Amino acid sequence: MSGEQLVRDIGRSGVKASAVGLGTWAVGGWMWGGTDEAESIAAIQASLDAGVTLIDTAPAYGLGRSEEIVGKAIKGRRDQTVIATKCGLVWHTRKGSHFFDQDGKPVHRYLGRDSIIHEVEESLRRLGTDYIDLYITHWQDATTPIEETIRALEDLKRAGKIRAIGASNVSRSDLDQYVRAGALDAIQERFSMIDREIEDALLPLTIENGVSTLSYSSLALGLLSGTVGPARVFSGDDQRKGNPRFSVDNRRKVLAFAEALRPLAEQHSASVAQTVIAWTLAQPGVTFALCGARNPAQALDNARAGTLRLGAEELAAIDAAIAAKLVNMDG
Repeated sequence: MSGEQLVRDIGRSGVKASAVGLGTWAVGGWMWGGTDEAESIAAIQASLDAGVTLIDTAPAYGLGRSEEIVGKAIKGRRDQTVIATKCGLVWHTRKGSHFFDQDGKPVHRYLGRDSIIHEVEESLRRLGTDYIDLYITHWQDATTPIEETIRALEDLKRAGKIRAIGASNVSRSDLDQYVRAGALDAIQERFSMIDREIEDALLPLTIENGVSTLSYSSLALGLLSGTVGPARVFSGDDQRKGNPRFSVDNRRKVLAFAEALRPLAEQHSASVAQTVIAWTLAQPGVTFALCGARNPAQALDNARAGTLRLGAEELAAIDAAIAAKLVNMDG
């Protein structure tokens, strides 16, 4: 495997970032069985060293913990980093609608102007910066008109607090409204070999309107990495514990898929996970692939996927392996 990190535009914002991004949900610890701050900082710095510029985080990842760790990791390296963070999951107010509890605190979906203005300042403080490259509405809020949310985000952009505007976990109706407003640069949605709903629901509209797509859970919470064997046990608050996706039968299917993929991966001196990520980035409309890492080894493994280029015949062979091996993963 050789080549430079693949770099792409975030919509029409003028901001460019590495196509492989580091996702830092696990860095926050919540729903991942805790976190090791030193290891997490090392993972982020290893990503930057390998040419990964896009670092994705959110206040909800550990109630600010992930953002604080990212802030420590990028200190002195802000110019090498494209920060994506989010707003709309809040615990400073009871406005909006209750979503979940974290560490005993009720977290609400709320995208009112007052909250967004408050949230951006908190994120800037935790991240140790004076601007955010891509600011994303984390989950949509049915209690606030999208027009109000967009106006607040546009005001932040004009003020230089943010450079690009994104939305995550959107319906087709939500996306229609964002696109009509003409302010949207990117969406962030779940997408992987076994999560492809957005191909029909959202991507035709984003492609038509020059909106980038960041895929999250590109490895399906690690299931598609080819390293989660049938004997693996998940403990504590790890969200994969009891998740039907991680049934022993599904893990066996993925291992069979990994074996089918391995010869192709080895031709590129790549791992199965790197090949899966490269396939993701080759899908029409998918601009960036976010991949989690909790230590430098994982971070470097993900980063190398950004240097892997797959040809049309190889992509067709992978599609055939998906169709043959990754079937009925949800039931």
